[in-house]
Amino acid sequence: MTGQHAGTTSSEASGSGDANASLDTAGDASVDDALAALQAGEPILVHDAADREGETDLIYHADFVTSDAVTRLRNDAGGLVCVALGHETAEAFDLPFYGEEVDHPATADHQLGYDERSSFSLTVNHRDTYTGITDNDRSTTIQALGEAAADPDATAFADEFRVPGHVHLLKGAPELLAQREGHTELGLALADAADLSPAVVVCEMLDDESGEALSPTDARAYAADHEFAYLEGREVIDRLA
Repeated sequence: MTGQHAGTTSSEASGSGDANASLDTAGDASVDDALAALQAGEPILVHDAADREGETDLIYHADFVTSDAVTRLRNDAGGLVCVALGHETAEAFDLPFYGEEVDHPATADHQLGYDERSSFSLTVNHRDTYTGITDNDRSTTIQALGEAAADPDATAFADEFRVPGHVHLLKGAPELLAQREGHTELGLALADAADLSPAVVVCEMLDDESGEALSPTDARAYAADHEFAYLEGREVIDRLA
């Protein structure tokens, strides 16, 4: 599990029914707990739904993504480090959906098993970075995106960022959870409820042993071990949609 750091694995947890029952609720938190964590700069874990991607993402607000946070995202989550921006913010920066911008045959008939479309936009580096891939460089880019999202009208996006880069941008649905229920929208809805700017980092938690997404049981165990808030997407939707 990318999550050797995450503590107990699914196989280790299968020793008894009591252990499984304990792990099924370990790490669970209220939406209010998650909002307070985001405001304090802490990461939270959100599982979208078993009938969607079936993945748990480690989520930070962009303002608080230090170099150490990028290291955690790489080592403990292991998926793609992305910054989700609110739809109006992305529009202010003239950021398209990637599939609509690229004129290539491979963008046709792009059928997804979990949604109607992907949220991917462009990839960027801040112009003050070197290669853009180091933890320090990605932190610089991500924190600058958070600052830009707080005041889009004051940001000359092309002057601050270059394309392509090493931070993947996601563009939220215009109506957030009323229109789409992905991690992009779940994270942005939580940021909005926490009175934070519309810029959150999402990164899928992967399992080193299975090669698949980290199971909700193991994600809960990781959350409990690190005292992070864990939410099911339905909890966020019921509260904030």
